Parts: sequence; structure tokens; C-alpha cells
Amino acid sequence: MSLLDGLPQLIHSARKLDTDGLVDDFWMLTDGDRIAVTGKGAGWRTHAEGADVVDAGGHWLTPGFIDLHCHGGGGHPFDDGPEEILEGLATHRAHGTTRSLVSHVANPLAQLRESLSVVADLTEIDPLVLGSHLEGPFLAVERRGAHDAAFLRDPGPEMLEELVGAARGTLRQFTIAPELPNALESIGVLLEAGVVVSIGHTAADYEQAKRAFDVGARILTHTFNAMNGIHHRNPGPIIAAFEDENITLELILDGLHVHPRVAELVFTAAPGRVALITDAMAAAGAADGNYRLGSLNVTVANGLAVLSGTSTIAGSTLTLDVALRNAVTLVGLDPRVAVEALTHTPARALGLDHRFGRLHTGYAADAVLLDHEWAVRRVWAAGAAL
Repeated sequence: MSLLDGLPQLIHSARKLDTDGLVDDFWMLTDGDRIAVTGKGAGWRTHAEGADVVDAGGHWLTPGFIDLHCHGGGGHPFDDGPEEILEGLATHRAHGTTRSLVSHVANPLAQLRESLSVVADLTEIDPLVLGSHLEGPFLAVERRGAHDAAFLRDPGPEMLEELVGAARGTLRQFTIAPELPNALESIGVLLEAGVVVSIGHTAADYEQAKRAFDVGARILTHTFNAMNGIHHRNPGPIIAAFEDENITLELILDGLHVHPRVAELVFTAAPGRVALITDAMAAAGAADGNYRLGSLNVTVANGLAVLSGTSTIAGSTLTLDVALRNAVTLVGLDPRVAVEALTHTPARALGLDHRFGRLHTGYAADAVLLDHEWAVRRVWAAGAAL
């Protein structure tokens, strides 16, 4: 059966929580892949006939989570073909992520073109795949993190055109180090192609980051990681992102990449502009052990992924439901702010906040039911129960 087939979903007696705030005794009815009508109280009963009726039992109901940055899950990396991608996505969907970008690490250009083409094909058969996020190959060698230095290079217009063309309109996000030769011109090329540009894996200082934002870059890739930090004489790219109201700041909230108190600082400095991401590699939702990230070996112990034989963090083993729970319990965020950071904010960063990120009539019928401990109970995507 197609993901879009089946009965309308009628969910009632929920505590709705989204960017618009909290509504108790909330209900919603789906029609196909969209939310048809919402309300509160007992009005749902007039819509029950012919619907799959779900009693939320007073639990939290949020929009489906949106992950801008993910490399794998469930033991499956995203750079080994469509079957592996779909298996990895299934793990994240079970944890509430209803729409995803498929992220690609630095690889040879021919391999990246193939990966982009594979994801373009997937978007035609799976509406939950929003497209690709290309993280590399235009990154700073000294800030490469878990990217193979052999595949890093300076950007050029011909390479950009090839990559954009391979994606066939599905390249949504592109991370670039703005201090590289031709980087600012490359940002312009990507913007003309409708790609949202991030800066990351960068040695850029404050002024270089500000110039990139001024010419149209709109996201800071995994804030604090693989970039200059905040120094009292050298403020760096993070302060430049704090200052610019147009910038969304990605944040990996697993308690390992960024300390909860520092995460609190980010939310305070950039209210409404923080997008929680997983940056997950294949071990997310899977056991500790040995894995691959692109061409590199990764060892996972106690949930921490590092390049084998080093202390370099190699992505995370995070799922977005855990990020939400950490935001509320470790950082101490207001639940509305926490939910906004993995629903409405990432949707807005991609220019898709008119379709995703709210439990509102006309929006995508993506929803997550969570208990009072912020554990996922049920997930719906495009109007169907997952």
C-alpha cells in the first residue's frame, strides 16, 4: 500500500504543542496528506465516521520533526545506495523524524553526483525525503572533522553546475567554507539554483563569516563544531550568526557535541533561529561498534562516534526525539521553544514553513505523539501512520 493510501486519521484529546503554542484537548483530522480541520473539545465526534480514530490520552502532539542534517541510522549509511538510505530513514522515522534531508560527506565528485542522483530518484517515490544536503567537498582542510582530506577542494563554477545538475532540483542545502577561493562567488551560483547555503567546516573569522551571510548564506552548520569558537578578541562565525536575524543555527543536542549550558546560550542569543539536527551517522539507533562514514572508519563506544584511533567526533548517534528530550530536561527550554527548534525552524530555513512545521489546517499531516517523558508513542507522516 502506498504511504498516502488509507483512512483519514482523526487524533483527539491531545495536548497540541507547536510554534503557535499549547492547546489542550486538541483534535485534528487529515485528508490525504494534509490536515483538513482542527479544533478542541468534543467537536471531533462529528468527524469520526469513516476515520481511523486515535485517542491521544492527553499526551503531547507535535508536528513531525524535520532533520536538516543526517548521514545514516539503524546501522545503515546514506552513501551506499537507495536501499541503505531508506533503511536508515526508517530508524529516524520511528523516532519522529517525518521529513529529512539526506546528507553526503565529502567524496570524489563522480560519487557525489551519483549520490545526488539517487536522492533525486527517491524524492519521486517517497514524499518524506526532502532532498539532499551536500556537506563538502568545499571545506577547510584544517576544520575537516570526519571528512576525508583527499576529497576536499576549492569550489569552481563547473563543479557546482555538475553537482546542481545531478540533483535535478533536489539539492536543498550546501555547506561551504566561505574563506576558500571563489567561495563567495560560489554562494551566488548556489543561490541562483535555489539552494540554501550553509557555512561550516570552516576556519573563517568574524569578518569572513559576515561577508558570507551578507551575500546570502543562511545557515551555520552544527554550531560550535568544526569552526572557530567565541574568543573575546576574535568573535568568529558564531557571533556573526548571532547578530544576523536571517541566520539559522544548526545545533547537535546530544550532550556530547555542545554542553547544555552552551546550548542554552545559543537559544538565548538567537531566539527562534535554532534548528536541532542529528548529524547522525549509521550507528544512530544501533549498537556500539565499528562503522564507516564515507571512506573513513568510525568507532562507536557508549554512543560517542569518533574516527577510529582518534578523538575526532564523527557525527552523532542521536535521534531527534532524544534531542527534544535533552532540550527540555538538560537545557531547561520551554517545551514550545524546544519543539519549534525541530519543526517550524528547520522548515523555515528551507523556505518550506508554509507546508511543514505546524499543526494547522492545510499543512502536511505530519505529527508525533509523545508521552509525558517525551518518548515517542505514535508517528504519522503525509497522513498515514508509520
